[in-house]
Amino acid sequence: MPKGYAEGPAAEEAERRRDELAAGAAQATPATRIAVEGCTEGDAERHFLGWADEVDADTLFATGEAWGIRLVRRPVEEHVSD
Repeated sequence: MPKGYAEGPAAEEAERRRDELAAGAAQATPATRIAVEGCTEGDAERHFLGWADEVDADTLFATGEAWGIRLVRRPVEEHVSD
């Protein structure tokens, strides 16, 4: 096995999770919502535009307010600074 393959934070997290599952800990699935991401005149990098049930992605695109739009699942708890 190449050096670094099973080292570091990812390997430690995987080992911690294996131990939890072996001990019978329930696997928590975070609640998610569908987010709208896209580019705007003010920020050409794709960024959070709003939640899909609160923002109309088709209207944003049709009016030219945003482009490069995609819908992605994000954890509800995820802090959005946009």
